[in-house]
Parts: sequence; C-alpha cells; structure tokens
Amino acid sequence: MSDEFRKAVAGVKPLRHGRRVRLAQPAPAPVAAQRRRDEAAALAESLAGPVSVDDALDSGEELSYLRDGLSRQVLRKLRRGHWSVEDGLDLHGMNREQAALAVAEFLRACAARGLRCVRIVHGKGRGSHNREPVLKGKLRKWLPQRDEVLAYCQAPAAHGGSGAVLLLLKSRR
Repeated sequence: MSDEFRKAVAGVKPLRHGRRVRLAQPAPAPVAAQRRRDEAAALAESLAGPVSVDDALDSGEELSYLRDGLSRQVLRKLRRGHWSVEDGLDLHGMNREQAALAVAEFLRACAARGLRCVRIVHGKGRGSHNREPVLKGKLRKWLPQRDEVLAYCQAPAAHGGSGAVLLLLKSRR
C-alpha cells in the first residue's frame, strides 16, 4: 500500500457487523410451465401435421364441416383467413350443458348482427378428466345442426389452433 492511501484512510473505523441487514435475493420470475408445454406441443403438431390443407381436412383429426352444395374452395378460404374473424366465444370452464346453451345463444346473436366469420374456442382438453377435448367432439355434433352454419374448420395457430374452430355463417340478405 502506498503512503498516500494510508494517510487517506487513517481515521476510518470499521462498521459494526451486527447492524447490517442481509437483503434476500429477489425471487426469480415464475416459469410458465404450461405455456412452454403448449408451445412445444404446437411446434410438434406443426412439424408432424398434414402437409396441405386438403390433407388436413381428410385426416380426421381436424374439426371441419362443409354444408352440402358448397364448394371445397369455401373451406379452403375459411382455413386460409379469407374472412376476418368478427367475434368469438370462449368455452373454457364450461360444462357440456353450459357450452351448448352458450353456443346456441352466441350463434343466434351473430346471425342477428349479420356476422359472417366467428371463432369458438373449445380448448384442448388439458383440464378435462382424460385430458381429451370433450367440447371439441360436442361441437362436431352441434354445429352441423345449426341452420346458420355453412362451414367450419380448425382455426389457424394464430387463432387458437386445435383448441378453436372458425365458423362461416350465412349472410343476412
């Protein structure tokens, strides 16, 4: 040590250790484990999924429907986002009965408002008993029975992927 430094710190007394408070390290940010699993599943699904839209429609895994008399081109356009989604319904947390009533009321309201393209989020079934999408299967039965539904297909990833469905409704004339 230099003499100048010794002179500069000559009158300094050490702090007492007993009065110091140790601050706890801030807790690390929580890890969104379910989001990470969802993203990994979506990536795996996209890598292993059908190559073309037609293959996807014929695979049986994707929820899709086209009313008799309409061209398959309508379904392709719906899948590719030709119509913008004007409204949506989220069925998360609903049981079958609640979902059935919500879907019926939602479709009635959409038809009354003259909406053409809407989305229904049914979920991927991760919260259900067998981790199977129960409401997805119910929608497969309910939607074709509705007069206002012309077509529906699985939503693209940006709109919910396999956990949602896009619907094309009759236009109000």
